[in-house]
Amino acid sequence: MDPKRELTSVDLAALVTELNRYEGAKVDKAYLYGDDLLRLKMRDFDRGRLELLLEVGEIKRAHLAAQEHVPDAPGRPPNFAMMLRNRLSGADFAGVEQYEFDRILTFTFERGDENTKIVVELFGQGNIAVLDETGEVVRSLETVRLKSRTVAPGSQYEYPASRLDPLTVSRDALGRNMEQSDTDVVRTLATQLNLGGLYAEELCTRAGVEKTLDIADATDDDYDDIYDAIVDLREQVRAGEFDPRLYLDDDGEVVDVTPFPLREHQNAGLDEEAYDTFNDALDEYFFRLDLTADEQEATSDRPDFEEQIAKQQRIIDQQEGAIEGFEQQAQDERERAELLYANYDLVDDVLSTVRGAREEGVPWDDIAATLEEGAEQGIPEAEAVTNVDGANGTVTVDLDDATVTLDVSMGVEKNADRLYTEAKRIEEKKEGALAAIEDTREELAAVKKRRDEWEADDGDEDEDDEDEEPEETDWLALDSVPVKSTEHWFERFRWFHTSTGYLVVGGRNADQNEELVKKYMSKHDRFFHTQAHGGPVTLLKATGPSEPAQAVDFSEETLREAAQFAVSYSSIWKEGRFADDAYMVEPSQVSKTPESGEYIEKGSFVVRGDREYFEDVPAKVAVGIQCEDETRVIGGPPSTIETRAETTLTLTPGQYAQNDAAKLCYRRLRERFADKSFVRKIASPDQIQEFLPPGGSDIVDE
Repeated sequence: MDPKRELTSVDLAALVTELNRYEGAKVDKAYLYGDDLLRLKMRDFDRGRLELLLEVGEIKRAHLAAQEHVPDAPGRPPNFAMMLRNRLSGADFAGVEQYEFDRILTFTFERGDENTKIVVELFGQGNIAVLDETGEVVRSLETVRLKSRTVAPGSQYEYPASRLDPLTVSRDALGRNMEQSDTDVVRTLATQLNLGGLYAEELCTRAGVEKTLDIADATDDDYDDIYDAIVDLREQVRAGEFDPRLYLDDDGEVVDVTPFPLREHQNAGLDEEAYDTFNDALDEYFFRLDLTADEQEATSDRPDFEEQIAKQQRIIDQQEGAIEGFEQQAQDERERAELLYANYDLVDDVLSTVRGAREEGVPWDDIAATLEEGAEQGIPEAEAVTNVDGANGTVTVDLDDATVTLDVSMGVEKNADRLYTEAKRIEEKKEGALAAIEDTREELAAVKKRRDEWEADDGDEDEDDEDEEPEETDWLALDSVPVKSTEHWFERFRWFHTSTGYLVVGGRNADQNEELVKKYMSKHDRFFHTQAHGGPVTLLKATGPSEPAQAVDFSEETLREAAQFAVSYSSIWKEGRFADDAYMVEPSQVSKTPESGEYIEKGSFVVRGDREYFEDVPAKVAVGIQCEDETRVIGGPPSTIETRAETTLTLTPGQYAQNDAAKLCYRRLRERFADKSFVRKIASPDQIQEFLPPGGSDIVDE
């Protein structure tokens, strides 16, 4: 049994009950690890320090963690964490809600000057979005732009389309949804009622209904038993009186964690451990899951390619099944719409009769009774009605062995349009599934390729030849790339090293421009700026701050790289221009003293004397990942970055906002390394964004 890596909707329903007991706790700090783990450090006046972990990567979880299970704080907080600190420091935790029965949690924080919501999406690719009081997205880890919804800074946050909530479903609605299926009971509960595989099986076991029972053979008694089991599950969740369990396999490894004991796991013979709270059980489960993963990584020389291949194949099989299901569902919806037109007069009579009775104030129960009497008298319109649902304002009719639920407030055409729209929505889900299956097939092919390369290397080992040159390390193919980093004084600024090894630094704002000139500019350096207003102060350093001053004869290549840096990070990038002129002067020509009667803005300087110009310098930068000497993101003129980085991407002014361009770069760079965790550690989107010019960008190399 594979260990659980994502929380279920039932888990989240239980978790919300426990987390809301900490309402009123104050937020101290926010931390972001990589691009998918958010930690909120809080204080509860009765319980002391609280650590809330929210992870949306390969593992998707949300829970409070014991202090000894919390990772050490990362060195420098990325922009996302700094934004959260500004918004949440001193704020009160006002509660958390689960969106319907979806795997989405919305945390609310209140502070005198502004309120903030954090929406945590624990499904699909995962995401965390920060919203202001109006519901507008301030920032999100991932930008989502789909036909069905958008999650992007500056837009209103949109939740996914509503799904049926099995914990609130009525007995009639249960029966209708079950009868629309053409498979067995357990699969219908898992898909039509959104319970997922495990809890669908658990409900069948609790209800005493055979899991593989075909829907066509299921009786009303079976539905009654299933509904009673759902009601019991609902009460367990709502009461908040949990009996959490952590389950282990025969090797003592964790495989699941649940808010109450499950008969399915007991019948499977899994060992179990009891915990006082569901939060405690979740914390222990994911802590042990991390330890297991670390141990396997440390002790295994050869990756388990067969397991990886089998996993990808299982995912493909599931995706193919989902696609077939979407095709059938869309076809069923279209056929129902066509049946309405084929039986137009009958359907119109049913709708008109029920609508007219409601307008006259006739209760729904009386309408249902009248229709039953009409059916006994052989009236075709009444015979066609199989159910009346006053709570939802619908009637269900039987048309040519198919059941169609009609909204009484609409006519025949609008009810048909609603069904056609639903078919279209399902087909869009199918398109998304088709794209996902192509990604999975690519991942499967990549795993097979790595396996073949590994086996080829094992079969072709020769004795070492002392006279041979040592082979260069293929960093992209390594399963584990060692991380080696050092903090440098210039990392606060924009920076790069030229092809000849000299440091170039530039200001990010007026304050840094002032600091560079006043504190870091030496007499043998070179000062660069663009002709256009709004460029950064750029210094080509002859020596470091702690080194003795020394005159340097810079090469033409070095000077042009510094000029390109000054142009690329200037205002012309925002304007969408692809080239501009830059000039260079000696430090002695740069002054803060204006001419008489003039004023110099902060971050600006007066340049006197002759200037050396560099004309039509292209606005172009490269970002890449350096693996030797140090492991880090680097960025700057392509001519030097391409020689220093293991792999690079080149950018020019374009359409993607800086934040979106950083995420695109992150994904593409991550795809090139076998060790995905290495890229996540040293090249998060925030770290990449520090090397991108302000304004829109396009990636020009594929």
